[in-house]
Amino acid sequence: MTDTTTTAAITLSDKAAAKIGELLVGQEANDQALRVAVRGGGCSGFQYALAFDQAKDDDHVFTVDGVSVVVDKVSMQFVFGSEVDYVEGLQGAGFQVNNPNVVAACGCGSSFQVKDDAEAEASPAVA
Repeated sequence: MTDTTTTAAITLSDKAAAKIGELLVGQEANDQALRVAVRGGGCSGFQYALAFDQAKDDDHVFTVDGVSVVVDKVSMQFVFGSEVDYVEGLQGAGFQVNNPNVVAACGCGSSFQVKDDAEAEASPAVA
């Protein structure tokens, strides 16, 4: 069952909401939403995956500034409290996730580490 909540666990900047709305105009399906997911990988452990997708039965669904945002249950623990922004600069333009749960990121900024993972690496293994 899809969890539709009024309190958004993820927020969108004004620029991100406007850009997503602009991109969704070109989509054929009207039920598309911004999926924010976390995947294992990268030099720091995790990477963000942003895509347009339809909500699945076990997703958390939020509406932020008229834009539907979906997050799967596993990713929610890593992105709760984050803001998705749209930035333009000399290196190009794109979406950026500002995540308060991140304690370390790689030099290129494409992967990150969260508090629990950093503590696990610092703790010696017990035999």
